[in-house]
Amino acid sequence: MSHEDKVSKLHPGYMQQHHAYVQRQKRRKQRLMRRLVLVSIITLLAVGTMITYHLKQRDLQAEKKQQYEEMEDTLTSLKKQEENLTEEINLLQDDEYVLEIARTNYFFSKKGELIFKIPDEEPSY
Repeated sequence: MSHEDKVSKLHPGYMQQHHAYVQRQKRRKQRLMRRLVLVSIITLLAVGTMITYHLKQRDLQAEKKQQYEEMEDTLTSLKKQEENLTEEINLLQDDEYVLEIARTNYFFSKKGELIFKIPDEEPSY
């Protein structure tokens, strides 16, 4: 008895069915891989877009925050300047204050008063 006699032959219909089943499984696997690759690419693009948008927004926020701080500083200095000018306006409405300024800055004197200007610097000798 030979070796070929011991092995039974399969029906050709079964072999065709099995081959068709294997081919369907292979195509199904290929379609699944294509879909996974497509979904992965779309996901990566979406995540990349969101990250780029987020980074741009952070830069814009930092810039706006810096502008806000600069404007706060400007506002503070302008308020201080306004307070000083308001105080000066109030003082300039007082005749005694105006006369005092005229006496110190423009050397006006009262009757019988002599004004001597002393230099602020130290002499060089």
